[in-house]
Amino acid sequence: MRILFMGTPYLAAETLRAVHEKDGVTVVGAVTRPDKPKGRGMKLIPSPVKEYALANGIPVFQPKTLRDGAFRETLEALDPELIVVAAYGNILPPYVLDYPKYGCVNAHGSLLPEYRGAAPIERAIMDGKTVTGITAMYMDEGLDTGDMIARYPCPIEDTDDGGTLTEKLAKLAGQAMCDVIDAIAAGTVSRTPQPGEGSTYAAKITPEDQRADFSKPARVVFNQIRALNPSPSAETVMPDGSALKLTEAYPCEDGNPEGALPGTVLETVGKGAGRILVACGEGAVAVTGVIPSGKKRMSAGDFVRGRKIAPGDVLGVKPGEDPGHSEQ
Repeated sequence: MRILFMGTPYLAAETLRAVHEKDGVTVVGAVTRPDKPKGRGMKLIPSPVKEYALANGIPVFQPKTLRDGAFRETLEALDPELIVVAAYGNILPPYVLDYPKYGCVNAHGSLLPEYRGAAPIERAIMDGKTVTGITAMYMDEGLDTGDMIARYPCPIEDTDDGGTLTEKLAKLAGQAMCDVIDAIAAGTVSRTPQPGEGSTYAAKITPEDQRADFSKPARVVFNQIRALNPSPSAETVMPDGSALKLTEAYPCEDGNPEGALPGTVLETVGKGAGRILVACGEGAVAVTGVIPSGKKRMSAGDFVRGRKIAPGDVLGVKPGEDPGHSEQ
């Protein structure tokens, strides 16, 4: 079966790997987003899909747009029988959707109809969900609204963050697309319209989503921190006005017995990995990993030993601002 793959991040690259290694399949090309500038030197960085494709002799295509027939000539030259998509990042126009003999199928990172959209993995963790998964689906012109083929549940453990959950779902996505290819080849593929009820939208993560809101309960803050790790990370403001990214934490529901102002540093521990205990609206959150402004990832212990933070400091408040009227 001639397959064209479309995807961009790590989850997509692992899906491509599974499809490419499958017997009876020829991946005629990989379509991915253009390279992005990154770092101080703004060096162009290829996507994980591009890296895998180039390392395995798969032709790579990086159209700036698919609109107005921009990719039509290349599509006709590749002549795929099936298009497999995973986290590509662009809506497919009708001429792409309608081209392959067997249609376009997608591995979406949620149990549809929940969390349609750009950030299903992060949003599920932020919302405190205990189960998510991969939905194998046919694509249509809507945003993740196509008919479902199969759903693959995956538990979300308290120890999971955005990175570990993505790894789990990446394996499921590869399995899902290989199962779909088998079903299509055997003529046994099924499709079920998504129910109208229960649909939710997983919007792209914004800078506002990254801002740690310590006025919320400890578990909510904990879910935010782990959902956004390893990237783009939850973030707060130090007393000197510098940004501090929060990468790892755990909740302490009884950690603020005196009812200190949310954002107040209640305790700092510099021994070993250490921790920074921060008051929340209910309880407290123990921060164990940080990225200081202009620095690399470090343990809370290293940060405390550097004397950059102390009990009584209030996080999330700009210099000169009344702690009782912070952005929280």
